[in-house]
Amino acid sequence: MVLDTTQRNRRMTHFDDHEAIWLFGYGSLIWKAGFAYLERRPAHIHGWVRRFWQGSHDHRGTPEAPGRVATLLPRPGAVCHGMAYRITPETLRPLDVREKNGYLREITTLHFADGDTAQGLTYIATEDNAAFLGEAEPAAMARQIAEAHGPSGPNSDYLLHLADALDALGVADPHVADLARRVRAHSPTDDRPQAR
Repeated sequence: MVLDTTQRNRRMTHFDDHEAIWLFGYGSLIWKAGFAYLERRPAHIHGWVRRFWQGSHDHRGTPEAPGRVATLLPRPGAVCHGMAYRITPETLRPLDVREKNGYLREITTLHFADGDTAQGLTYIATEDNAAFLGEAEPAAMARQIAEAHGPSGPNSDYLLHLADALDALGVADPHVADLARRVRAHSPTDDRPQAR
């Protein structure tokens, strides 16, 4: 089920008068920006955890067989690592389309390794959106990810590229690592190196 949030996001004008804004990516935006940016830096945000609880009916699955992609869930004391991009406000227009299946812009504080902070945006699919799948047994989630395929390619590619990108950043995310291990075991023909 696709719930197009494009117009709702475009009504958020908080950063319209800025020359540049920071965008925080925690899923495919870490490894596949697909847009021009002014600067790219590892960053993290507080109070959120990454979970594969959002359905993908338009990119990594279909309405009949949705894939699973990352969203953020509130959790006090948690830290979510990802990639920050400094972009022009116009860059949000194609991003609103890319993230239209239930994701909404959220203002957040980004933290950088050097101690700097900045106000920016991230896209979050909350549990009240129509494409939210929620929690499931890890084995069932891995099977769904291993089998789903959509216009943007196999759902497993999304997960495994994210796992590799987090490894490259030196970030331990037990949820992503466990799903990646299970998906690799489910797909023995995957030619990527096995996570150790």
